Parts: sequence; structure tokens; C-alpha cells
Amino acid sequence: MESPSEDLTERKRSLRKAAADRRARLHADLAPGAAEALSRNVVALAGGLPPGVVSGYLAMGDEMDVMPALLALSDIGWRAALPVVAAKAQPLTFRGWAPGEALEDGVFGTRHPAAEADEVRPALLLVPFLAFDRAGYRLGWGGGFYDRTLAQLRADGRPVVAAGVGYAGQEVDAVPRASYDAALDWVVTEDDIIKIAP
Repeated sequence: MESPSEDLTERKRSLRKAAADRRARLHADLAPGAAEALSRNVVALAGGLPPGVVSGYLAMGDEMDVMPALLALSDIGWRAALPVVAAKAQPLTFRGWAPGEALEDGVFGTRHPAAEADEVRPALLLVPFLAFDRAGYRLGWGGGFYDRTLAQLRADGRPVVAAGVGYAGQEVDAVPRASYDAALDWVVTEDDIIKIAP
């Protein structure tokens, strides 16, 4: 992955701080009702896809909680998985998981399924963000994990759908981006299901 320019790095850094502050306010005002509304929209999106493996995440801090969505999808035939951070600058891997199953501590404060859990390939990824735009670009914390992961999954030729998930109020006019930033296929919020034009 190429190195971003100094200007792009600075624009992302500036937006990241403002977006993190905005997300914290939205979370304080809207959770947990927003998580239930998001769950209904995720299920509606998934209704147009053949059931398979869906990757969610364990919300950290003020991230949108996708656990209601994972539970609802499990009820209609999807298998839940959680990401595993292998190392810095590496794509994520995914392990099958169901509520109540053991979790282990990972890097950067994450938790993931135990090593004996099956490694799986998700057909649908629920991807958190700090900010998103209508072109399908998202701003994360800058590790590039989802960019690398989506590039790898899309390269193998099998279908994969990336749905960014968060609060409607996290939308911005344009996320600063480089050529290696991977676009989402959909953005799902508590208010809307947004199809990203190819």
C-alpha cells in the first residue's frame, strides 16, 4: 500500500478528530434505539442476498452496536463471524462466532473468537466508520485494515458485500481518500439504506 501524501494525512487527521467528537455526541443522544433501528435496516439489506457468513464486530466505545443485527441475521440463516487483527498492516481474518462463545484478547484493545474457532470468509461485512460519504468512502482510525481486507476479498472473485454501519449524522460531504482506499457497496444507518453507485 502506497504512503499517503502529507496533505492527505493532515486532512484525514483533522476530519478524524471532528468525526470522533461528532460520533460521541450521536452515540450519547441516540443509542441504544439507533442500534435496533440499524438492525432492521441491515436485515432488510441482507434480505436481498443469499444467506452466508456475516462479519460484524464488538463495538468499542461509541461505535454503533451491531450485535442486534448479528442476532437478527442469525435468526434468518446467516452465520456470524468476528474479525481478527493478525498484525499491523495486514488484512483481517475472520472466525465464526455465536453469542456466549469464548473470546480472547486481541491487539489494539480488540477481542476475537478463540483460536480453535473456524476461520471463515464473510459474504457480508458490517464495517464501522468515523465518517462516510455518498461515494461510499469511509474514514476509520487509519490502520487500513478494512481497505486491505476488502482488496483481498474482492480479488478472489467470489461475491462479497461491504456495508458501512453507523449513525446517519456521521455523513460528510467528502471523505479525503487515496487510490488504495476501498469503497463500500452500501451504507446502513439507523435512518437509511444507501446503495453506493458503482
